[in-house]
Amino acid sequence: MEIPREHLVDMYSTMVKIRYFEERIREIYFADKLPAFDIAAGEVPGEMHLAAGQEPVAVGVMPHLQRGDAITATHRPHHVAIAQGLDLKKMTAEIFGKDTGLGRGKGGHMHLFSTEPNFGCSGIIAEGMPVATGAALAFKKLGKDNVAISFFGEGAANQGAFHESLNLAALWNLPVVFVCEDNAFAISVPKEASTAIPDNSDRASAYGMPGVLVPDNDPVAVYEVAREAIARARAGDGPSLIEVKTDRLWGHFEGDADAYRTDDLKTAMTNRDAMVTFGDRLVDEGVLAAAERASITVTMHSEVDEAIDFARSSPVPKPEDALLHVFA
Repeated sequence: MEIPREHLVDMYSTMVKIRYFEERIREIYFADKLPAFDIAAGEVPGEMHLAAGQEPVAVGVMPHLQRGDAITATHRPHHVAIAQGLDLKKMTAEIFGKDTGLGRGKGGHMHLFSTEPNFGCSGIIAEGMPVATGAALAFKKLGKDNVAISFFGEGAANQGAFHESLNLAALWNLPVVFVCEDNAFAISVPKEASTAIPDNSDRASAYGMPGVLVPDNDPVAVYEVAREAIARARAGDGPSLIEVKTDRLWGHFEGDADAYRTDDLKTAMTNRDAMVTFGDRLVDEGVLAAAERASITVTMHSEVDEAIDFARSSPVPKPEDALLHVFA
């Protein structure tokens, strides 16, 4: 089955938007924190985890989603949030800690939340997996054809929540797809030093569900695998586990010296950067003209710049509002 042209163009456009967003956030994040790195300084204080390089995982799933589907993401959530269509201005304002943000500036970049579309993330490792399983249970009990998608890192596959979620999802035949973003490093720990098997997708067999490995950071391959898994879930045929070998181009967090990865590895990741290779492929195959590709870049950059301008011009929360919009 061929991929519709509009899906390919949307996937590439979204990758461009994600990458530029991460580049701009990185630039702004560091502007007031150097020369001596001060994590508490600047327009965006605190930790920052950026997803440059991991765009294919998010955009490959994106075209198969429908209104009402539930998505949970990790502490590195921007690519998934943007691909799912969160309001970019409100999302950016939240990252800047502004009152116009998704959480009125109270959550920050690791705790983005939206009911439309249905999205949430957390800084707790594997936290989104039981949440997605619960959403899938609700869909099944309500008789809806929605699915839940849980994005998680390969380090989370060694957490109890991973095994508990897969077990219940399989036992109750729930419409949930678990998507492992395997960037080979859980912070600074290489996968081979923490995980007994090379591919977490193999663990699916222990829970009686399909497990599929996408060995390359290829948005088309992710698209094809996700299409089958999501269709299977919508049809009532239960959960699936997908593992994608992806690349985290930058450190685990901004300010990370990233000395645990060799220069050769970093160079190899840059040389196979999926955003560049996918764009080249679409031009070579006649899906995009060079001028269209350039126009996409201008449009996506403009959207990101507008969102950042909105966030910068938005007010900070009032101190007296600290207890509003929270559970008490």
